[in-house]
Amino acid sequence: MSDPDNCLILRLPKAERGRLLDQCEPFELQRGVELSERGRPLSHAYFPRSGFVSLVIDLESHPPLEVGMVGRETMLGSELILQQAPAPWRALVQSAGQAWRIEAAALRQQATVSPQLQQMLKTCLLIRLHQQSLSTACVRFHLIGPRLARWLLMFQDRAGSDSFEVTQEFIALMLGVRRVGVTVAAGELQDSGVISYRRGRLVVLDRAELERRACSCYAADQRVYDELSGLHRLPLAPPAE
Repeated sequence: MSDPDNCLILRLPKAERGRLLDQCEPFELQRGVELSERGRPLSHAYFPRSGFVSLVIDLESHPPLEVGMVGRETMLGSELILQQAPAPWRALVQSAGQAWRIEAAALRQQATVSPQLQQMLKTCLLIRLHQQSLSTACVRFHLIGPRLARWLLMFQDRAGSDSFEVTQEFIALMLGVRRVGVTVAAGELQDSGVISYRRGRLVVLDRAELERRACSCYAADQRVYDELSGLHRLPLAPPAE
């Protein structure tokens, strides 16, 4: 296989990249499909090339809550290096796209012969630990408006577009807040010319202002990714074919 555009795969030395891709298969990320169940080990790892996956926590007597996003900047399944570790979340495809998929056993085998791949998996785990810890603090301490701005930036980064379909009900569910709170916060962004929202289609009109309004967690997420991965800011769109 050739032409990978997942940022992690692109970082591997050419020979190791080839060995990994020989064990991978193309996989279509279909919106709404669950790639893993909470409490069960992953059967495969996924390297998104486009689209992205939400990591969702389910708590008894409470609606689901999003605790992370996985796009082409990283991967789903780095915890497989811990052998049969059960996932604490559900992995739900939120934006359709393409990915490379590899069986869990094949990924572990590749990690034993590739020090670079093994280190990459460990780094991904550490990045997720930092980001999910930050997400927990964000939910507890930050207001809906700044959290919404942060979430829209994260969504835009991984969707690779300034226009996407999303409902206020869905946003409220992912943020763990009531829909009325999202309605008010989104209305303020729209009245200020930062976004346009009509019939489920949202368009980011002023990204710089959206970044200014986002809570500090967005920039902190970027710093964690930059410092631990050695890569620069997540690109907005995949490279041209």
